[in-house]
Amino acid sequence: ATAPAPLAAPTAVRAAPQSVVRVRTQLLDRLVNDAGEVMITRSRLDARVGQLRNLLGELSGNLERLRYQLRDMEVQAESQMQSRQQLTKDSGSDFDPLEFDRFTRVQELTRMLAESVNDVATVQRNLQREVTGAEDELLIQARLSRELQRDLLRTRMVEFDSIAERLYAVVRQAAKDTGKQVKLEVLGGTIEMDRGILERMTPAFEHLLRNCVAHGIEAPAQRQALGKPSAGNISIRMQQSGNEVSVRFSDDGAGLNLERIRAKAIENGLIDATTEVNAARAAQLIFMPGFSTAEQVSGISGRGVGMDVVRSEVLALGGRIETSTEPGQGSVFELVLPLTTAMTQVVMLRMGDFVVGVPASLVEVVRRLPLPELEAAYQSGTLVQADGSQLPFLWAGAVWSQSPRSTDSTGGKTRPVIIINSASQRLALHVDEVLGSQEVVVKNLGVQLARLPGLAGMSLLPSGAVVLIYNPVALVAVHGEKIRALGQGLPAILDDAQAKLLRQQSAAQDVQAGRPVVQAPLIMVVDDSITVRRVTQRLLQREGFRVSTAVDGLQALEKLQDELPDVILSDIEMPRMDGFDLLRNIRSSERLKDLPVIMITSRMATKHRDLAMALGANHYLGKPYGDEQLLGIIHSYTDA
Repeated sequence: ATAPAPLAAPTAVRAAPQSVVRVRTQLLDRLVNDAGEVMITRSRLDARVGQLRNLLGELSGNLERLRYQLRDMEVQAESQMQSRQQLTKDSGSDFDPLEFDRFTRVQELTRMLAESVNDVATVQRNLQREVTGAEDELLIQARLSRELQRDLLRTRMVEFDSIAERLYAVVRQAAKDTGKQVKLEVLGGTIEMDRGILERMTPAFEHLLRNCVAHGIEAPAQRQALGKPSAGNISIRMQQSGNEVSVRFSDDGAGLNLERIRAKAIENGLIDATTEVNAARAAQLIFMPGFSTAEQVSGISGRGVGMDVVRSEVLALGGRIETSTEPGQGSVFELVLPLTTAMTQVVMLRMGDFVVGVPASLVEVVRRLPLPELEAAYQSGTLVQADGSQLPFLWAGAVWSQSPRSTDSTGGKTRPVIIINSASQRLALHVDEVLGSQEVVVKNLGVQLARLPGLAGMSLLPSGAVVLIYNPVALVAVHGEKIRALGQGLPAILDDAQAKLLRQQSAAQDVQAGRPVVQAPLIMVVDDSITVRRVTQRLLQREGFRVSTAVDGLQALEKLQDELPDVILSDIEMPRMDGFDLLRNIRSSERLKDLPVIMITSRMATKHRDLAMALGANHYLGKPYGDEQLLGIIHSYTDA
């Protein structure tokens, strides 16, 4: 048998070299900003299309109502024609009545109106079809815009390993200067970060590494005496979660020296001599400006700027820093940073008319506090958590110097409280409303605003409004005393809300006992104009009244059989039964004669006013009238 021929060695397949283009960083930033503007413009278009959809819904309702009215008109015209047919027969006319009646002017108008209504219906259907198509196209455009923006952001991303050599050099130099043996390990260095964030945080990373070498890692002899390897270990572990990157610095050194930190804090006046310092408190103290436990100043430690710089940079980027320590085992500093500062997720908060954004990465939880618990938090200035811990408690309007207290009464039995966690510091803020979270394009603050405490950025909402993005913890850290002086404690609205709750509880008890329940005053609005009815209804409902509406006097009399209102607001000129006839019926009824009736009309002639007053009207208002004037008259009857 012939031996098989040897297989040829596989030829190595070379990957085709990838083309690289050098692009200026400023140009990339401008492209990312333009992509963000496109996203904002698309959001505005989306909002406009949504408004068009709502207007089309109203048009459909009005069109349907117009069809019903036209049908009634045709029925009335047909009935008139039939009556004229009978009249012609009785008169003995030789002419066919159809030759005269079918083509009367009323008949022609109704037919023309029917054609016009059908034409309007056709336009309405075409508009609906076009709006639906625009919504579909906007969805496609939104997807393409997001992909474009993500691709542009990806061009700004660099691997963490790009600064690894620089960090290794910092550790080698610090170990040489201190006479210690230190090894550095970088894990997850292939994770990419925004170039701007990485360049801005590199000095802070160097501060942390020098601090680990100077304060954390022990001398070789001391480590051997403790049973540890003579060389200390420092590890940097990168981990990405969603739109955040965690940079975890850990060492196997001595951990935070709680006694030395406590002594320095007392010496600097940060705490008094009776305060105990645990690991969590020590982690907060080392971030205070100018704080250092070094015995002497050197190029590595004792300058009092290292940890303060780290915290400032993290907060400026909208991130947070968490610290943990174990005496004799080492310390961990975890920096949670945004993946990119061009796009971020923010939670929108409302205090009165003021709206502000808070980075979603800082929001720990949103709670709904019952009014008694909220009152206790205002009185003590702290919020007690389920685990027994106490958080500083403030009114958010005072934090941003907008108002000393809440005036919002729409929260029901509970009020929203948002828990903020930043740089191992937690804070509880009472807000009027949490408007939800949304992804926004962060605009550059510029030189003038970059130094404002707590201001992390700003953005534009789809409505075109400018929203500021703040870190409340940083703001409270700088202006805490002024904020507490402005926030005067318990909002006045809570007293009204608690009284409302008491009324509700009393009403429930009345229902159980069979007693009548006290409800808000009922106002009846009688007007043939749908616009007037809606505007008046919204005005009265904002004032806390219940509202019943009627299109004319006849419908009003039908509704009066079910429930008696406290006040009736009536127009004069209405179909089927006008305001004068309605007033006559009310005053002639033993059951209705005492109802207050306010006539509201554009007829301001003396004879109209005199007739209304003679029939028993309580007030006569001419259009247009002031809202305060009308509410004052209504309150004079409902508050009596």
